[in-house]
Amino acid sequence: MTSTVAVTQPSDIAHLIAAVARNTESGGLRKFLELHRWKALAEYLRPVKYGSGDTVINQGEMDRRLYFVESGELSVDMHTGKGIVHLAAVGAGSVVGEGSFFSRLPRIAVVTASTDCKVWVLTPEEFDRLSLVNSGVALAVSMALGTLLAVRMLDMSKRVTVL
Repeated sequence: MTSTVAVTQPSDIAHLIAAVARNTESGGLRKFLELHRWKALAEYLRPVKYGSGDTVINQGEMDRRLYFVESGELSVDMHTGKGIVHLAAVGAGSVVGEGSFFSRLPRIAVVTASTDCKVWVLTPEEFDRLSLVNSGVALAVSMALGTLLAVRMLDMSKRVTVL
């Protein structure tokens, strides 16, 4: 059962920015999204809190939202005919959902909160609005996600975590 709690008022993204700065994964967001870009992007993000065990993304759903992880850890699992395959753990300072964001294909895995989490959601509609208002920031977001997507695809152990 999913029981998300939407934070009603957009709050400061300072903790998200700090989490991204601390994240050292290859292809991380910090290479393309400097502080001034995050400040512009903040208007288009909405914070959501998930409790441990909550479903963030359902396998097979047609959804293109991106989830920037501020705190906590997400588990990425694929349900197959032979059982559940654990694909990855995604922590603070990273993102999930980039595969479907770009491809417009159904989600290939289920993502659940392994711990209490706070994520920042970017919908395709808000990204389109950002593209019209601030194309430079939209391009930086696209480059950051594209880099992360490429790195995940090249790393065979993470290849299938492209959601």
